[in-house]
Amino acid sequence: MGLALVHTRARAGVRAPAVRVEVHVGGGLPSLTIVGLPQAAVREAKDRVRAAIQCAQFEFPDGRIIVNLAPADLPKSGGRFDLPIALGILAASGQVANEALRDVEFVGELGLTGELRAVDGVLPAAIAAMQVGNRLIVPKDNGSEAALVQSAHVVVARTLNEVCAALAGAKTLPRAEAVDVIERCAPDLRDVRGQAQARRALEIAAAGQHHVLFVGTPGCGKTLLASRLPGLLPEASEAEALESAAVASISGRGVDAASWRLRPYRAPHHSTTAIALIGTDGRPGEVSLAHNGVLFLDELPEWGRHALQMLREPLETGHVIVSRAARQSEYPARFQLVAAMNPCPCGWAGDMGGRCRCNSETINRYRARISGPLLDRIDLHVEVPRLPPEALREDAPRGESSGEVRARVVAARERQIARAGVPNALLDPSATDATCRLAPHDRTLLERAITALDLSARSLHRILRVARTIADLDASDDIATRHVTEAIGYRTLDRGSGATR
Repeated sequence: MGLALVHTRARAGVRAPAVRVEVHVGGGLPSLTIVGLPQAAVREAKDRVRAAIQCAQFEFPDGRIIVNLAPADLPKSGGRFDLPIALGILAASGQVANEALRDVEFVGELGLTGELRAVDGVLPAAIAAMQVGNRLIVPKDNGSEAALVQSAHVVVARTLNEVCAALAGAKTLPRAEAVDVIERCAPDLRDVRGQAQARRALEIAAAGQHHVLFVGTPGCGKTLLASRLPGLLPEASEAEALESAAVASISGRGVDAASWRLRPYRAPHHSTTAIALIGTDGRPGEVSLAHNGVLFLDELPEWGRHALQMLREPLETGHVIVSRAARQSEYPARFQLVAAMNPCPCGWAGDMGGRCRCNSETINRYRARISGPLLDRIDLHVEVPRLPPEALREDAPRGESSGEVRARVVAARERQIARAGVPNALLDPSATDATCRLAPHDRTLLERAITALDLSARSLHRILRVARTIADLDASDDIATRHVTEAIGYRTLDRGSGATR
């Protein structure tokens, strides 16, 4: 009869709550019972663990074995508990010393031969273990991901035998090693021909972390513009990169340790469901995979209305809460939205070629697929016209490169962080009032525009924040009239404007 305690980590959103694996080996008929709200993959661990222990030349104890995964009200899923369960059985039966399990956490799935296989969600587990000062043992294939947490003490093993030998002091497990980061260049803004207004809007969006909507005919460069935004953004800090990598870690697709410092860029198809966009209680959605990066939604009116309405919470709060009857998961979702749409169902409204045959009622019905509250949350509405053929020649003049624009963006962002601690798009109402003061004549100009365009209070605040960003790009301490008028010009698609009537 024996009792053992092993420490591990579960997965709950981007958190890795501690789990105590309590194993009791007693008398009675041979059996193995796992309790503590295990899901199917955890319940099946008893067969994997039995075969792995026997193949590793250890003795699987006779008698009744009870494995308790505490706390009991926390759902347990996946194969991550195989290794700690196996070590608990070996320790409870006297084949591994209990003292060796103190201050050590274990995560890993076992093959029938005793090999350790990679699991998802290792990065949050490494962060949590580091915060409490514990050592973490993970499968070899998870080593490069766990090593991203530089201050964590993470070692790797290939088999159950290696782990047991290390606990007995007969072997030293190697530290997890990070792979070399590959320098990858984002697509350059120089590839965009013409489109001076759209390029300007993209620079403003990057400087203030504003959301932007491009409206234009097919093939005018909307997708090309959206793909250039990541190259204009300031480099992600280590904390931001770890947050984004943690989301990728729990998504099941893993972390590319060679490019984890790059800001994510997600471009889901318009057939994506609302659940895939927002996430489930077990997996993050596209809005979370784009955390600290860019989410591009092309053909915006073709998206399901329910999916678009689900965007309103993350756009406003920067996180998503997925609630189900048995559990609740919270994921970060502070992304920068870039959307694109055609001006009408056929795509050619307003084009100089006169190809559009859509009447005003059809156009209004098409644009009404995007709700007013969602449009309210998009700071910049930009029309992207079709370019004349001469603008596409190889010898046609090109605009500035991403590096040149990015230098101005970084300088403007630094001004914002020094002044308020956050980019302008994230200012709350009180901070907006404090940092976006206007001269009396500019305030009158803005009020007249709000009345004429029938804009909401949210639109008013967003105009002020965009004007503040434009002033920051000019290195101006005060918001001038030209900054206000330019910001007002980016609200052409609001519900009350003549464009949608």
